[in-house]
Amino acid sequence: MFDHYRSEAGFALLAVRAAARLCRRIQDEMVSPAMEKSDRSPVTVADFASQAVIARMLQGAFPDDPLVAEEDSTALQATDRAQTLSAVTFYVSSLQPEANQESVYDWIDLGSGEPEARFWVLDPIDGTKGFLRGDQYVVALALVEEGQVVLGAMGCPNLNKNLRPEVGGTGSTVIAVRGQGAWVAGMDGGKPTKLQVSGQRDPKQARLLRSFAAEHTNVAKIDQLIAALGSRHPPVLMDSAAKYAVLAVGDGDLLFRLLSLKRPDYVEKIWDQAAGSIIVEEAGGKVSDLAGRNLDFSRGRQLTDNLGVLASNGWLHEPALEALRVVGADRRPEGS
Repeated sequence: MFDHYRSEAGFALLAVRAAARLCRRIQDEMVSPAMEKSDRSPVTVADFASQAVIARMLQGAFPDDPLVAEEDSTALQATDRAQTLSAVTFYVSSLQPEANQESVYDWIDLGSGEPEARFWVLDPIDGTKGFLRGDQYVVALALVEEGQVVLGAMGCPNLNKNLRPEVGGTGSTVIAVRGQGAWVAGMDGGKPTKLQVSGQRDPKQARLLRSFAAEHTNVAKIDQLIAALGSRHPPVLMDSAAKYAVLAVGDGDLLFRLLSLKRPDYVEKIWDQAAGSIIVEEAGGKVSDLAGRNLDFSRGRQLTDNLGVLASNGWLHEPALEALRVVGADRRPEGS
């Protein structure tokens, strides 16, 4: 399917499929309530297990490539986390039989690498709240070279092979390689289908995708954007980078990641955007920040030169940028 990055694409598909299946098993068995990290976002057994499994697979497939990932083992090593650690080790060992508690720590901490000329970036579960609620979440993995995302893959347990929500269904995997398109197949394999964004050019018909959790966005600004665009459709609420897959298949037209009033200084993390951005772009869409700048993955673990994210089918990108300017969502709130 791919002329370039064939080995990397094969690895990425195996990795996100393995981790997504494991996360589904953990979700089905309801192994753990949420614990909390220092930033108070929930983290689960599945986050740690997913990262450990993919980091170990990467160590075997591309041992010289660093991994930049969301989690580290600090919270897991706390004295009151023995039960969580035991559960993580149990699930990781189902895929990596040599796993023990020390190796699980080590594999998780492989994700503490720093961005180099070539590196992988991982969100072991994007949409942890969706995971806990039994809804949408994805495992997102990408390869970055010289500051540009060149490959992205997502395991989507609760999107079917047509990338429509189907909780408990067969699931899907999505992969894109720079210059070679974006593709979807079932999570268990099968013939891949090429993705293409919608051809919608009328802002009044634009279908907006936004975060399910209101605290992750600015709901008032979203309402103002809908009014500025003249859109006749209410926003579609969905957790996680699954929204990028839905946009890439043409079932949505615009995706806004606005600054939340509760976190006006928030800077996007590269693992939240890398895989989804290339999938949309290779499906024919466009991704920028809220001011129209390209996302810059050369600045470390955060998109420090960018403000929020706008993803579109391409045709509606300029109208969306104009709407963002009109409602003042293309800049940080005053006083932040």
